[in-house]
Amino acid sequence: MTHIAVLGSTNMDLVAYVAKAPQRGETVTGREFRTVPGGKGANQAVAAAHAGADVSLIGAVGADSFGSQLRSTLEHFGVNTDHLRTTEGPSGTAHIVVDDEGGNAIVVIPGANGTVTSLAPGDEGLIASADALLLQLEIPLEAVLAGAEAARRHGVRTILTPAPAQFLSSQLLSAVDLLVPNQHEAAALTGFTDPRGAAAALLEQVPEVVVTLGAEGSLYAARGADPITVPAPKVTAVDSTAAGDTFVGTLAVALAEGREMSEAMVWASAAASVSVQRHGATSSMPYRSEIDTQAGA
Repeated sequence: MTHIAVLGSTNMDLVAYVAKAPQRGETVTGREFRTVPGGKGANQAVAAAHAGADVSLIGAVGADSFGSQLRSTLEHFGVNTDHLRTTEGPSGTAHIVVDDEGGNAIVVIPGANGTVTSLAPGDEGLIASADALLLQLEIPLEAVLAGAEAARRHGVRTILTPAPAQFLSSQLLSAVDLLVPNQHEAAALTGFTDPRGAAAALLEQVPEVVVTLGAEGSLYAARGADPITVPAPKVTAVDSTAAGDTFVGTLAVALAEGREMSEAMVWASAAASVSVQRHGATSSMPYRSEIDTQAGA
């Protein structure tokens, strides 16, 4: 079975559903509230597990009720949590407002995720045993760099989601094999609002880029090759939370299984299109049979 290692965040998502998100200084009445296990690391781990991989998560939760719930949920979804630390203090939380168009606005409080500043004993061995390492930016950058460099030492493919968008050092980018920003993150990293221009600029720093374009699909660019655009299935979105993480986790599994990039992008787009038709983060992610059905539709 394909083995995916994930180094990243684990949060409890506190989600409010509203007709229209409030403006600054405005109060609105929501229609529903949910607590849903999430965090970009956990999201990508669950997505990859649902897609059929053997998945291990490196990170931290707090010594609180959220921490216990997060760990048990990950284990329920088939994610190995042996390298998920428990630290004093609260777990990470994400405060999310979702509107009737499926759009969202998010405030993340790192909590225990902020304590992950380096690899713990055994983490590098776990990374070395993986077919791919997934990274995001909701834990301190020094840990992201340590993970990427460990993967590079052992010849493990490293896939980085640069979210939330922030400055990335050349040292980190030199250890990344595939960068997967959304179009807004790509623009923030390069100054180019056109996805093709942004992808071209990013190829000066990494060998491969996939820019996700929401309902418009995704764009792949690699050094010395023509760009590839893959459309997304046409669906009605109710909640786009974790759609990008669903895409990345599924893409990693497809690539680790040896699929060509274009085929992997079609499969990942199918998974994301299923997830946006459901509420929540980990709770919205499709299983492999569902992805296959959607990809073949």
